[in-house]
Amino acid sequence: MATVQSSSSKGAAICVALFIFPPLFVAAWPFMNALIDIVPPAYAKMREDTLKILSAGGAEHSFTIEVATTEKEKALGLMFRTELRDNQGMLFPYPVERGLQMWMHNTYISLDMLFIRTDGTIMRIEERAEPLSDRVISSETPVLAVLEIPGGAAARLGIKAGDKVRYPIFSGS
Repeated sequence: MATVQSSSSKGAAICVALFIFPPLFVAAWPFMNALIDIVPPAYAKMREDTLKILSAGGAEHSFTIEVATTEKEKALGLMFRTELRDNQGMLFPYPVERGLQMWMHNTYISLDMLFIRTDGTIMRIEERAEPLSDRVISSETPVLAVLEIPGGAAARLGIKAGDKVRYPIFSGS
């Protein structure tokens, strides 16, 4: 059996839609705005620069880095990224040395985390941090910055604790 709607019932439906949907859209706006704040930066690049690591054996490794300077950039880090080339990384600098904790929440790629002192000395390397893990990774000693590079890159390049990082924030640069 077919149902026939009169033009007045169609008009009433349109009128109801005009009064109900705008308030729903307005109510959802803060959530949509929060998504706009979070998702696009995952695909946007932060300020880029170049950093060098000098291995004890004399080899020099150059990295194109993104520098996470704001708290928002540091919180986002490399989350949601699906690739990072061997010569790329992200630096998380802080104003003074302190104990730092990192994690891999919403990070899809394995990373090596290099914990660096004020003088540019790499104090510790967390190799191949597990993607998507909420395990806290600690610097274990006060450091000025953390450099994240692709998982396994430190071993492939022969980078070890005690090597020196050359970048303007480090006093030994």
